[in-house]
Amino acid sequence: MNRKFTGFLIAAMLAGIATGWICNRTLSPEQGKAVAENLSIVTDVFLRLIKMIIAPLVFTTLVAGIAHMEDAAAIGRVGIKTMGWFISASIVSLTIGLLMVHLLKPGTGLSLALPDAAAGAGAAVDVTKFTLKEFITHVFPRSIVEAMANNEILQIVVFSIFVGTAVSAVEHRAPAVMAVVDQTAAIMLKVTGYVMKTAPLAIFAALASTITTQGLEILGAYAKFVGGFYLSLGLLWALLIGVCVLVVGPRALTLIAAIRQPALLAFSTASSEAAYPRTLEELQRWGISRRVASFVLPLGYSFNLDGSMMYCTFATLFIAQVYDVHLSIAQQITMLLLLMVTSKGMAGVPRASLVVIAATLSFFKLPEAGLLLILAVDHLLDMGRSATNVVGNSVAAAVVARWENQIEAPEPATAGEPL
Repeated sequence: MNRKFTGFLIAAMLAGIATGWICNRTLSPEQGKAVAENLSIVTDVFLRLIKMIIAPLVFTTLVAGIAHMEDAAAIGRVGIKTMGWFISASIVSLTIGLLMVHLLKPGTGLSLALPDAAAGAGAAVDVTKFTLKEFITHVFPRSIVEAMANNEILQIVVFSIFVGTAVSAVEHRAPAVMAVVDQTAAIMLKVTGYVMKTAPLAIFAALASTITTQGLEILGAYAKFVGGFYLSLGLLWALLIGVCVLVVGPRALTLIAAIRQPALLAFSTASSEAAYPRTLEELQRWGISRRVASFVLPLGYSFNLDGSMMYCTFATLFIAQVYDVHLSIAQQITMLLLLMVTSKGMAGVPRASLVVIAATLSFFKLPEAGLLLILAVDHLLDMGRSATNVVGNSVAAAVVARWENQIEAPEPATAGEPL
């Protein structure tokens, strides 16, 4: 059944591209825009359904994962190992993006005229969102109800860590609360299965809408930029998988096959959030213990967005190359450190990578209007970085699980499941 559903996903992608191309070639721009808006209804509904289940799923799975750990020392140990991996992966992702953009030079020779100062207004990006003060204070929720209403994953994670730690510290581990949390998590996973049945429709609508308005020509216009970025993502994938094999063993090679559906879903919808529920389920089915998967994955969605971080360095230096602006080695190292901080606030923020890039451009006095150069292909690139985020977090969960000896025999697939 899993292979059948994967076939549905791929067929939906191909059908969406074909439909979008036909609409783009046969309809007027006004008609194409109208068709794209109608198609986007399906995508918007799907993403709303996903966001509907994210907050309760993250809360219940993270609380349960922490509460089921043996003691506070185990929580701290897993937390330190997890954050250590996240920081290392972040440095590697940012550095690969930096090195590859210098090697490939995708922005060199474009000969684009320097836009005027007002041109950047069209990006409508609020760079103040990512000041250090805003980031630190934003981590801690004023209200868990507000955090859940706004799907602020980082704030939900902070609250869940407090609750899970408190439950584990209570004598006898508050069995009534544990039962409610466990049962709610099981219910939310079942709801997730229902929502995911609509994924092929969402994939079809998302791709058809994009191709209808932009056409296939946009792929050729930025071929060097897009191709260079995807080559960089391929190197990052290879490195992540290689390290995973070294730590976990040969069985790590089956991990990518296990998460192919959530990665494909993230790629097609350009949304890491859309793949979160299914990724969590597949990691546990592959053999990662629930306590580790439920702890590492939610944190990863706030601190370990490997694809998005690589994009920030790649796109920022691409813009600098387009306008022939030279950044010294010291400035580039400073940029990496800056992105290490600002990229941690990306989770749950629409077009967050663009916000981070805008803040970086402003910091280094680069033309902020350069954002308009990448907006045309941002959705295409978002597809790749979203899938990479899924792979990066899955590898992180597998590595931490191996360090904790929490990898078990794989669960058999349940007959009749759509995913």
